Amino acid sequence: MAEVSLNSANECPPAKKIKIETENASKNAQSIHETEICASEFTVKRVLQNNCIRKQICIEGSFEGHEGSAVVVLEKQNFSDEDQFLNEVFNKDTVLNKLYSNDVYGNYECFPVKKYNGINATIIHPATAKHIKKFQKEELHIIDETYELYQKITLPYIESSSFSTEWIYNILEHKAEQDRIVYEDKDENTGFIMVNDLKWDGQPNTLKLIALPFQKIQSIRELNASHLLLLKNIRDAGTAAIAKKFNVPASQLRIYLHYQPSYYYLHVHFAYLMFDTPGIYVEKAHLLSTVIRNIELMPDYYTKAVLSYVVIKGDPLYTKFLEEGIIGEANSKAVEI
Repeated sequence: MAEVSLNSANECPPAKKIKIETENASKNAQSIHETEICASEFTVKRVLQNNCIRKQICIEGSFEGHEGSAVVVLEKQNFSDEDQFLNEVFNKDTVLNKLYSNDVYGNYECFPVKKYNGINATIIHPATAKHIKKFQKEELHIIDETYELYQKITLPYIESSSFSTEWIYNILEHKAEQDRIVYEDKDENTGFIMVNDLKWDGQPNTLKLIALPFQKIQSIRELNASHLLLLKNIRDAGTAAIAKKFNVPASQLRIYLHYQPSYYYLHVHFAYLMFDTPGIYVEKAHLLSTVIRNIELMPDYYTKAVLSYVVIKGDPLYTKFLEEGIIGEANSKAVEI
């Protein structure tokens, strides 16, 4: 694909600027996140993925004046069910253009007022090859991982993983994202910090938060009876904090862990139950309540259980399982689900 600019104008109008908060400016003088970004400074290299279900597109490219590749994720903003939004959408300024109709059904294009046509943008810069791979659409394969396979293949992969978790320590050490903290328990063994998920847009019906324990644990595979107090504290204190701040009861929360996770520092997701957030499928998500019950039933459960998860074709973990003959290469291309 030929490289193209997102905007041919020399000057970037305020409407096309993306406000980015600085997370680690002192350690990265070239960080793209130190200033407002003009869309015309981004040059597209290729589309990594176009997810029609999520109304999301992932693009690889580069920013003028900044070294290294970048990944830009654009996603349509969620609808609000608040009266102000509904009243402003259904007014004389909203245009409905008819495409076709049949009996009682009509299909229209809708053009609401400008402020409701926004797109959420996530920028990763500088983006490593692993970041780019993460957002690239590839074939998926299911792995049924025994603990023996974990020790032989997965654990060495985790220990060699180059994904930085420095941003987590910045939160735990109060160096970044302090305005996003919802709750904190400072106990070094059972304590944690709960923050707004970076992807949460602030709408009540898409509520999503993450709990980060002070105790360092790589993944669900390391959990045992010694972690029960920590897990129960995250569950109980986390749900109480959310009920108090956001008026969402525990019975309307989906609380889960990922395996395989996106990064190897144990964290717990809290999401509004009626929000179908990515990563809640059976081949990735493990309910915290189930994890706790499994450990109560068998203290070393996660050193005995077979855990199933998805690997992406071309990923280093996929390659390792392929070399061991655990999975086979497909003869046909996978289709987007």
